[in-house]
Amino acid sequence: MTDTALREPAFPEAVITEAIRWTEETGPLDDAQALRIAASRANDGHARITERALQLGERIGLQSELTRARQWAPWVLLGLVALVVVAGLGLAGNVVGGGERHINVIVALVSLLGLHALTLLLWLVGLWLPAGSFGTASLGWIWLSVTARVAGGKRGQAPLLMRAATGLLTRARLLPWAFGLVSHGIWTLSFAVVLAAMLFALAFRSYTLSWETTILDPAFFVRAVQLLGWAPSQLGFPVPDAATVLSAAPGAAGQRTWAMWLTGCIVVYGLLPRLALVLLSAAVWRSRRKALQPDWSEPYYRKLLARFTALAPAAIVDADPGRMRGAAPARLAPSELQDALFVIGFELPPDTPWPPAGLPVDLLARAAQVLRIDGSAPTRRMLLDQLAQARPRAVLLVCHAASSPDRGTERFLREVLAHCGECRLWLADAPGDGATARWIDWLRDTGLERIAASDRLDIALQGFNPTP
Repeated sequence: MTDTALREPAFPEAVITEAIRWTEETGPLDDAQALRIAASRANDGHARITERALQLGERIGLQSELTRARQWAPWVLLGLVALVVVAGLGLAGNVVGGGERHINVIVALVSLLGLHALTLLLWLVGLWLPAGSFGTASLGWIWLSVTARVAGGKRGQAPLLMRAATGLLTRARLLPWAFGLVSHGIWTLSFAVVLAAMLFALAFRSYTLSWETTILDPAFFVRAVQLLGWAPSQLGFPVPDAATVLSAAPGAAGQRTWAMWLTGCIVVYGLLPRLALVLLSAAVWRSRRKALQPDWSEPYYRKLLARFTALAPAAIVDADPGRMRGAAPARLAPSELQDALFVIGFELPPDTPWPPAGLPVDLLARAAQVLRIDGSAPTRRMLLDQLAQARPRAVLLVCHAASSPDRGTERFLREVLAHCGECRLWLADAPGDGATARWIDWLRDTGLERIAASDRLDIALQGFNPTP
C-alpha cells in the first residue's frame, strides 16, 4: 500500500468531507480555526482537507448524527429482515396453508418468484443505467432511508449525509452493489425461510399439486414444466414427465415429483441467484472500496488546497531592501519614557478571543491600552499616533505564531520600537511545527533581536518590567 493510500480518509470521514462540501454549496462556513488546526495536525493536502471537514462537522453536529445512524443501522436492518421474513412466511402459508390442501403449482411459482424476479430485473437493468435509476426500488435504499430518518429525526442532517454517502458510492461505481448487498441478503434469508416452511408442511401434511387452465393448451404446460425443470434437474431435482403433467390425478409418486419440482424451481430461480449475488456484491465492494474517496479534482477541493498552500509559513519575505539588513532600530532615551504599558494584538485571526485568556489579570489592569488591530494602514496609524503620544515604557505584542512575518511586519515592529522602551512578543497558538523558531530567526536576521519572542507567555514575560 502506498503512502498516499494510507493517508486517504476512511469511508465515514469521506462522508463527512463530502457533506461539508455540499453544506458550503450554499455559502462558506467560518473555518479560520479549522484551517489552523488542520494545517497543524496534517502535512498532506488531502489529509488537511479531511481534518478541516471533521472540525467543521463536529461543530454542526455531523459526526454525532453519523454515529447515531451507525448505531441504528443494524436494528433497522433487523426490523426490515423481520418484515420480509414474515411476508415470506405469509406467501408460504398462502401456498401450503389452504384448507383444501390443493396447490396450483403454477400460481404458487408465480406468487413466490414474481416480485423477486421483477426486483432482480430492475437491479440488473440499474447496473447499466445512470446511478439511482432504480435505487429507490431496492431494499437497500429503503434500509438507508429509514436509518437516516430514525437517526436524524425531522430536523437532522440525514439528507445531507445520505447525499454525501450515495455520491461517494456512485463515484466509486458501488451504489448498486452496496444496495444489492443488502437487498440480496434479505431476499436470500426470505427464500431460506420460505423453503423451510414449505418443506416442513409438505413433509408432514398431504397436498394435491396440479395445474388448471381455461384458455391455454395443455401442451403449453408440458413444455413450460420441462423447460423450467431443466436447471433444477442439473442439481438432482426431478421433473414431471408429460404423462404426470397431463394426468388429472397423479399418484403419490407423481405428487412427490410435483413437490420436488416446485421446491427445485424456488431453489434454482430464487435462493441460488440471490445467494450468488450476495457473494458477488461483497466481492465487488471489497475490490472497489478503496475508491470511496472524494473527487479531489473538484474546484472546491482545489480551492481549499490553494488556501492551505497560502497558509504555509515556509517562505519568509525578505527584509525591506531600502533598509540595511540587520540594522538596529533607534530607541528612546529613558528620560523620554512614561510609566505606561500597551498590550496590542496584531493581525490575530478573527476567531481569536481578545484579550487572550492566558494574559494575567493584573497585567491587563495596569495597561494604559489593551487593544487589537487588524494590520490595516488606518489602524496602524492610529496605534502609532497613540504610542508617539504616550511613549510607554513597555509594549507587549500578541501575534499569531502560524502567520508568516513579512516586510510590513518588520516596518510595524521598527515603528513600535521607536516609540517605546521595551517590546516583548508573545506568539500565540503555536502549531508546534517550528513556527516559533522561524519568528526568532527572522527577528535576528532583520536586526530586531531586541524584541524577545516566545510561544510561552511565562517566558515572553520573564523579567518584563512594564512599570518601575
